[in-house]
Amino acid sequence: MLPPGVELCAVSKFHPAEAVKEAYDAGQRIFGESRVQELLEKVKVLPPDIKWHFIGHLQTNKVRQLIGLTSLIESVDSIRLLELIDKESERAGVTTRVLMQLHVAREETKFGFYPEELLEYFSSRKFENLKATHICGVMGMASNTDDMNRVREDFRQIAATKEEILKIAPDLIGFDIVSMGMSGDWQIAVEEGANLVRIGTAIFGVRNYCQ
Repeated sequence: MLPPGVELCAVSKFHPAEAVKEAYDAGQRIFGESRVQELLEKVKVLPPDIKWHFIGHLQTNKVRQLIGLTSLIESVDSIRLLELIDKESERAGVTTRVLMQLHVAREETKFGFYPEELLEYFSSRKFENLKATHICGVMGMASNTDDMNRVREDFRQIAATKEEILKIAPDLIGFDIVSMGMSGDWQIAVEEGANLVRIGTAIFGVRNYCQ
């Protein structure tokens, strides 16, 4: 049971639309997808009031297809991607809500900004150039390890970076989301400041990657 003030993004990637509908009928409204094509297919057949979060690595050549379909793009991992989202959102006449993805984990394979890169971006106030994009906060993943102290440190750094950004740019409006924590570590994430968690396996079971 999530505490008050913490939202649940049900990670529905690789699960069929029928499973999403079952969770929807149980009251869930926020679902997370990591592939544009899969999201496009689900949007066609599922209720229109679902709030879709895009949580995977977003390729620049897929941005135009995604604009206008999401409640939140959680995985903005480069300035180039951010600026393209802004350009395509302006072209489409919509405002896109995004999170900046932080890289604090030990794995080099993970995407995102190092904390100092993100702090530099907000220090330079380049976010003021955005015309159709609202940066709503930060997202990140902990290291893939059984060392829960390391996991806690990673989450703590993600939440602390968000607070540092607000010190640098206290006039940011609606910069209040800290998305972190998954099925195996969401309790620690919440203890360290998460107000949005991304849970898949605990809801849908093991994913079918062969779809």
